[in-house]
Amino acid sequence: MSAIAQTAEPTPRTARLPRRRVDGVLLLDKPLDLTSNGALQRAKRALRAQKAGHTGTLDPAATGLIALCFGEATKFSSAVLDADKVYEAGIRLGVTTTTGDIEGEVLERREVRVDAAQVEHVLDQFRGVIRQVPPMHSAIKLAGMPLYAYARKGQEVERSAREVNVYALEMQGLDGDLLRVTIHCGKGTYVRTLAEDIGAALGCGAHLAALRRTAVGPFDLSRAVGLDRLEDMSECERLACLLPMDTLLGHLPPLVLGGPQARRMRHGQPVLTETDRAPGAVRLYDEEGRFLGLGDVVSGGVINPRRLVAEAPEVEANP
Repeated sequence: MSAIAQTAEPTPRTARLPRRRVDGVLLLDKPLDLTSNGALQRAKRALRAQKAGHTGTLDPAATGLIALCFGEATKFSSAVLDADKVYEAGIRLGVTTTTGDIEGEVLERREVRVDAAQVEHVLDQFRGVIRQVPPMHSAIKLAGMPLYAYARKGQEVERSAREVNVYALEMQGLDGDLLRVTIHCGKGTYVRTLAEDIGAALGCGAHLAALRRTAVGPFDLSRAVGLDRLEDMSECERLACLLPMDTLLGHLPPLVLGGPQARRMRHGQPVLTETDRAPGAVRLYDEEGRFLGLGDVVSGGVINPRRLVAEAPEVEANP
C-alpha cells in the first residue's frame, strides 16, 4: 500500500466526527494499566457513540473482559452487572500489601513453605457460599462515601462480612511463591480479598499479583476485541463487532407480539395476549423480529412494559 493510501483518511484517534446513536453490546478485552472508564471512553470515541456504559469495573492492574453497552442497550445492562464471572488469578504467597494487590505498599514478608496438597486443602475452604469482608479499596459506600475514599484518607472503618458464592476454585499451578488459580464466582465477590484470605489460611499471607477476567455471564473472551485493534479498524468493521442488545437478556424467554399489540407496547401500554406463559419477565419482539424491550407477564395473559427500546429517528434520504 502506498504512503498516500495510508494517510488519505484521518485515524480514529485524530478524527473529529459527529456523535450518533449506536445500539449494541461490545465485548472488549481491556488492556493493563487502564481504568474501565478510560477503556469505555476510547471505545465510545471509536464508535462515535452518543451514549455508553459498562457493566462492571476492572481495576487498572487487571485485564480481560468488559461488556460495554451502547445506546438503548444501556437500559438492559443490569442483567450482566449481576452475572457470574470467571477469572484467572495469580496469587503471590508470603507478601501482604496495604491494598491486597500489587498496587499497595508491602506490609509484611514471610517465608513460604507450602506444597500443592496443602494448597488444595485450603482452597476447599473457599468453595461454595463463603463470607468476605469487603476491602477498604472498594466502591462500597458507608455513610454515603465509598470505602476507597476513607482509605485514601488513611482511615480504616469497620465493615460487615457478606456472603458470596464461589462456584469453582481450581489450582492451575504452584511455581515457588506464585499460586495460579481459576475462579468462577457470583456477584459481589472480591478476588483480592479471596487472595488475602487464602494466604492467611496458609499461614504465610498473600496478595493478588495478577488478574484476568475471562467470562461474564454468557460472554467470554473468544468474542472480545482489543482496544488498539478496535481503534485501527474501519468504521464498518467496528460496527460489525457489536452484538445485538437483546443478547444481554438471552436468559429470558422470548415472546412475539402481533402488529396492534406491538404498537401498543411501543407506546408503553399494557397488552392482552393469549399466552400461557407463567408470570415473569420476557423478551418482547414484533412480527418482523425487531426487539421491543423487556416486559412482565402477569395474570390473565396481560403483559406490562418494563423497559422498552426507543425507536430510532428516521433519517431523510439524500436528494
